[in-house]
Amino acid sequence: MPGIATVRAVTVALVHGVPETTVVWEPLVGELGHEDVACLPLPGFGTPLPDGFEPTMDAYAAWLADELARLGDVDLVGHDWGALLSLRVLADRPANVRSWAVDAGDLGEDFRWHDLALVWQTPGEGEAFMDGLLAAPIEERAALLVASGVPAEGAHPMAACFDATMAAAILGLYRSATEIGTTWDAGLDAIEAPGLVLASGRDPFRAPGRAERLARRTGAQLVELPDAGHWWMLEDPGAAAAALSQFWAALER
Repeated sequence: MPGIATVRAVTVALVHGVPETTVVWEPLVGELGHEDVACLPLPGFGTPLPDGFEPTMDAYAAWLADELARLGDVDLVGHDWGALLSLRVLADRPANVRSWAVDAGDLGEDFRWHDLALVWQTPGEGEAFMDGLLAAPIEERAALLVASGVPAEGAHPMAACFDATMAAAILGLYRSATEIGTTWDAGLDAIEAPGLVLASGRDPFRAPGRAERLARRTGAQLVELPDAGHWWMLEDPGAAAAALSQFWAALER
């Protein structure tokens, strides 16, 4: 009707990382109170691998692009590998992504994988690590996750979701990404949608300067979460929800 403003419905699309499932988003979803949220499960992470799907970074990026295209207008949020995949998809400038928020910085030739990733990328060593993890009781898996920074209350559900399918997916994904810093970096400068970079102050996997560099390259806002670590959506979901909600509200003005 004339004179009545309409608000465009936007889906919040959440993309998790490794070694996780969509369960990791539950505290944040509760804090957001958003009516339309899609938690997208990476194939093989709490879900089966589709027939013929090769768990490589390019295949996951193509999968994510297809998933987002089905959702209509989207506010995209990516964590860990979900952030890297989101940035790759954003480089192709999808028209339906209104905004994006990630917790991973840019790549570049100076990008270096963390020590555990290097184990997963090494044939033989990666398989041995996964075999040992699969054979361990859930309590031991949870303890390993806690040692990596996962809050205790979130570690057991995460450990319970780990299975042989996820193990194979992780190895395939990381082994496809040994040169990610040079193969996926260039497109970041093409990202056009407004963005938000979440920088956790206590993230042991955070490389100095990467979050700041991504914000400069893309024109994104940079928000520090000083009391949160790598799993900010579990450690401080209230602060993360507040930062995201403020960012999205500004887009409506």
